[in-house]
Amino acid sequence: MGLTARIRTRDGWAVSHAVVTVTDMTGTQVLRASADAEGAVRDPNPLAPGAYTVIVTAVGYAPAASSAIVTASGRAEVGTVTLARQGGTELPPPGPWTVDPAHSTVGAVAQHLGISSVHGRFTDFSATVEITPDDVTKSRVEAVIRASSIDTGNAMRDGHLRSADFLDVERYPEVTYRSRGLSVAAGTDRWTVHGELGLHGVVRPVDLDLSYLGTGADPWGGTRAAFRATAELRREDFAMNYNQVVQAGIAAIGTTLKVELDIQAVQGDALPLA
Repeated sequence: MGLTARIRTRDGWAVSHAVVTVTDMTGTQVLRASADAEGAVRDPNPLAPGAYTVIVTAVGYAPAASSAIVTASGRAEVGTVTLARQGGTELPPPGPWTVDPAHSTVGAVAQHLGISSVHGRFTDFSATVEITPDDVTKSRVEAVIRASSIDTGNAMRDGHLRSADFLDVERYPEVTYRSRGLSVAAGTDRWTVHGELGLHGVVRPVDLDLSYLGTGADPWGGTRAAFRATAELRREDFAMNYNQVVQAGIAAIGTTLKVELDIQAVQGDALPLA
């Protein structure tokens, strides 16, 4: 066996589309090999003894270079090469991911009387994520929320929120979000999701500030990725203008709404049965 190497992301995922190029000390290319589905490179052709430069490249990742010394055996064991996302920002491995509602929260916070906050959440929703392999900025998110599932812990308030003064769930039973792409934000795990929110019969551009929190195995044999995202909405942008003015001109309900998302997604296009 001539050259062996394992190509991984910082999270330990295989980079299956990586390419390894080996040059001698004159800069002449002597070997070029592609990684397999497991991110492994195994080229059977022995190399002449000497010093070489090993360059690993993959679309969407910063290239990595290292030196290798080949002995009389003709083998170059490069070991594990870790690639960083272009710009230093990470995301889960490419492919479909399905949001797990049982371990995710779609929440919203509104100001009350100018001095405190009321927290609510939607309990019925579904969402999918597609991480694209070649250009991660084209990754997609789609979500559907049942508007009637709003829960603030107070039945009377929830009934009012479902009425025509706010969500008007009889006329607009679903809240939808569809992304149009991603862009890198500050930090190694920060992204901006560009998309459109459909709420109360109005569709408007809404960006999400997204943090990728990492991945890990679950008890059911699957792999999960975690995200946290926030956005700020103005109620008037979605034709929800109801309010009451209390003493000193203070509005009972704030005009802005902070959206807070804590998301677990399972790798694959369906949730496990467990």
